Order: sequence, then C-alpha cells, then structure tokens
Amino acid sequence: MNTPGLHVVVTDANLVPLRAELEEALPPGTEVRWLDDTAPEAVETAVAQADVLVSQAVPPELASAAKRLRLVHAPGAGTEKITVDGLPPGAQVANTFHHEDAIAEHVVAASIMLRRGFLRQDSALRKGIWDSAAYDREAPWPGTLADATIGFVGFGHIGETAWERLRVFGARGIAVTRRGQVDPAVGLAWAATNDDLDVLLAESDIVVVSAPLSPETTGLIGAAELARMGPESVLINVGRGPLVDEEALYKALRDGVVAGAAIDVWYEYPTSGNSAQPSRFPFHELQNVLMSPHSSGIARQTYTRRVADIAANIQRLAAGEPLRNVVAVAE
Repeated sequence: MNTPGLHVVVTDANLVPLRAELEEALPPGTEVRWLDDTAPEAVETAVAQADVLVSQAVPPELASAAKRLRLVHAPGAGTEKITVDGLPPGAQVANTFHHEDAIAEHVVAASIMLRRGFLRQDSALRKGIWDSAAYDREAPWPGTLADATIGFVGFGHIGETAWERLRVFGARGIAVTRRGQVDPAVGLAWAATNDDLDVLLAESDIVVVSAPLSPETTGLIGAAELARMGPESVLINVGRGPLVDEEALYKALRDGVVAGAAIDVWYEYPTSGNSAQPSRFPFHELQNVLMSPHSSGIARQTYTRRVADIAANIQRLAAGEPLRNVVAVAE
C-alpha cells in the first residue's frame, strides 16, 4: 500500500536546475520544499516534519531535529558528512553515483594533454615559441597513450570507467587497491594491494588517483612516492586532495621530479561563494599543472541520472519496497 503525502526537503543547490524533472518523477501527493542550506534554522524547521531529506550533509543539530525522517538521500557518492547516529532509528541513508562517465572523460583529456605536452606547447605558442621537435631539435618527442602504462591508485567506479576509455587507445593498465581484488575481465596487466604502490609508481607513465580518503590513505603519495614516478611521468588526482601530500606535490612539480599533474581535487575550498585559493602553495604559478575546480564529474548527464535515482528511491519508500544504494541505517 502506498504511503500518501510524503514530505521531502531538498537542500542541494546543484539539483535546482532539475527541479521540474525531480518533482515530476515523485509519487503523487508528495510535498517538496526547496531550501538553502545556508539558512540552517529554516532547514531544521522543515526537516522536523520531513520524511525525506535530499542533502549531502546532515550535521548533528540537523539530525537531532529530524524526528520523523525515514530517508536521507545524498545527491552524490559521499556520505561522510551525514550524522547517521543522530537520525531516528530505522532512518536509511542512500547515495548515488553517475559521475564516473564525466570523470573518465576528464582523465582521458588530462592524460592526453599532459602526456603529449599540449599544456606546455599552448603556453609557449602564446609567446611565439614553437615548442615542437619539428621546429626545435632540443624539444622532447612526446609519447602516445598507446605507449603508456596507466597506474590506477584505487579502482572503483571511477578507475574502472576511466580504464574502459583509456584501453581503447592501446594503453597498458595496472592497479593497486585496498583489497587487491580486480575482475580479470577488465584487462589490466596486474592488480595488487596498496603494499605494491611503489611498484606501480615505478612502472607507470600516468598515475590516476581515485582511491577513497580515509585515515589510512591520507598522504598515501608523498615525496618518496612522487620520486619513484620519475621525471617523465604525470599524476592525475580525481579522488581527494589529501591523498597526495600537498607540499610534496608542489615541490615535485616545481622541481621537475614529475613532468606534470592534473589536479581536480584540492586542499582548500570556498566556505561561501566561489572564491578561494585551492592551496597554500602557488600551484597556479606552475606551467606543468592543469587545474580544475573539482569539476571533473560536473555534467548535466551526471545530475540527470542522479535525480532519476533519487526519485526512484522515494517511489520505493512510498510503496514500501526495499531501497537501493543504502549505505547506512540509523539504530
């Protein structure tokens, strides 16, 4: 039997452009309130009467206000900012992904730009310098992806999807993960646990970092690890900034310990608005860094699919059916 009149509160601003699509896909009679998460008192008042909260973050005070909440649906993969312990008993926490396609495109684009030296050549040609072996005998001959070994530090949704795209170019792939278990069908040359990180770094021309951040993986790649990569290798971080030591990465790029990096995830973020330096080090002054504002997964396709997941789970909740992508249940 359907449960009529579900009350849903949405606080994620990223979903506002898809407001009509989400509301149209919800069960008939659903009441939806769209609130700004920068107005915590209004959110707490609304959540006190809500059955569902769509939000990436639930601080303790908001969890305490959620007296009748049955579902917290994160509009993305991360649920580390949701205070599960403070939620009503039985409340479920679910998430959704779909960013892997967009991030995989970013990884492919960054791999080609950095490996072929396009970033450096663009900067040089703007000054009238033709940085190419065809015009400068001292300029390096770049390698293609067909000649590259791609090393994946972490091989979940993002790593596997990126590898699906990269292997089309003829690249060789290797990976390390926490458990070291990877389906042989994906076509990697080898996969192992993080204990073999040094081996992976030494073999790789391109290192793609997408491991989850935890106390164990914070600073996983530091000065010693970057040195093992070698001066012709590049690093692409689409996981979390602190997976790679901030100071060590800056110095390695500045001093030519590695050839370059594409950094999409950072060490400092805006607390409000869209202005903030992403690091205490001047990465922006380096010519061998491709910088992006944690945008590799941001695409309309990503959020269209996420909205579909959220609406489908709310439909299941209304119908009394098991939810999908449940990552935690409050006790």
